Amino acid sequence: MIFITAKFRVKPEYAERWPEITREFTEATRNEPGCLWFDWSRSLDDPTEYVLVEAFRDGDAGAAHVQSGHFESAVQTLPPHLVETPRIVNTVLEQDDWSQLGEMAVQD
Repeated sequence: MIFITAKFRVKPEYAERWPEITREFTEATRNEPGCLWFDWSRSLDDPTEYVLVEAFRDGDAGAAHVQSGHFESAVQTLPPHLVETPRIVNTVLEQDDWSQLGEMAVQD
């Protein structure tokens, strides 16, 4: 799978509305057949920073994502809400889902 984590620093005046601003893009991406997950979180240390954790089945699914109309729209509409260019980590992993963190296994 292609595993991506990106950090978005949002202008303070848009920080509270970021989930709404990205809703259409998020929903469309989650509906892509090759999308495994597409999840936003907000930093506990910086209320203007959102972290996106996303995964796609394979390279073809990743390519379909960046070639989609909703991705193209996001490239045009999201940057004016940002302080800086998002930072990203993008890698290929030999798995297709989350693994368990065995060191913190929950005991019954």
